[in-house]
Amino acid sequence: MKTITYSKNIFIPVTDLCRNRCGYCSFRKDLKEAHLITRSHALRLMEEGSIAGCSEALLTMGEMPWTVPGFSRMLYSEKVSDLMDYLVELSELAIELGLLPHTNAGLLDEDDLCRLQPYNASMGLMLETTARVEAHARSPGKDPGLRLQYIALAGRLRIPFTTGILVGIGESWQDRLDSLQKIAQLHHEFGHIQEVIIQPLDPKMGTPSELWPRPAMNELCRTVEAAGKILPQDVAIQVPPNLVQPLALLSSGASDLGGISPVTPDHINPHRPWPEEKALEEKLKDYCLRERLPVYPRFISLGWHGSRTDRLVSRLAGSDGLRAKKYIF
Repeated sequence: MKTITYSKNIFIPVTDLCRNRCGYCSFRKDLKEAHLITRSHALRLMEEGSIAGCSEALLTMGEMPWTVPGFSRMLYSEKVSDLMDYLVELSELAIELGLLPHTNAGLLDEDDLCRLQPYNASMGLMLETTARVEAHARSPGKDPGLRLQYIALAGRLRIPFTTGILVGIGESWQDRLDSLQKIAQLHHEFGHIQEVIIQPLDPKMGTPSELWPRPAMNELCRTVEAAGKILPQDVAIQVPPNLVQPLALLSSGASDLGGISPVTPDHINPHRPWPEEKALEEKLKDYCLRERLPVYPRFISLGWHGSRTDRLVSRLAGSDGLRAKKYIF
């Protein structure tokens, strides 16, 4: 039986203030509506995640919120002096509660990335596309060159990395192939890409994309098949089971289902609930469904996960590098 992996996580939206205005995003909020998660709220989510047996704390935020006028007041109101220090603080708290941090904070400079690296089992940034699309016209951080440079920087720092492409945001078929080829080139150079997400557009009410068509299943299968031919064999192909029925995509070559949370919603796609583990096992009964950590076994062997996560990784990982079936805190 082919093994299909997934991680069990909690989704912690650190802040939804963002400098980008993507045409398909409902996560981003204007300053009057935006929030910075409080320590008490983050602690409560982490405690619930730990009790539920999660192994990953997914720390996500809007890109470069400090460039938005008024953000400093938001920090002050929550008694936070520096956002990177706060991310480190939240990461330390997660580790104490048995959760491995995986941070996706948008584009960061090298100093900030180095500050976060020791506290993260892995990190991530969606490439989305190498094309210049209308959906990114008001999103300076979605410049393909900047995102490729950032992924390369993570490679030079030996950070196990998650990236991916968005399907259906105005890109062409050739654009998808080019995006996958660019990711493959970066992995050939640095060896740090652990998984590539093939994520379909989920049109949301109130966004410019609300009437855009969802990508058809045959298009997604074709894209997964192309990814299997372009990406190195040691890079997993991930599909999100709350956005698409995964069975056909697994048959097309996908091997991972990403993070599934029993505690928190997918704040990027809040109207798409996660499937329950038992329901997934039933639907995928012809596959061996295995829980993994947010850092893949190969990178555990290499010791590339953050130094502050080393003890916890050792406690959570089984002999094969996937999540141990029996674990003690």
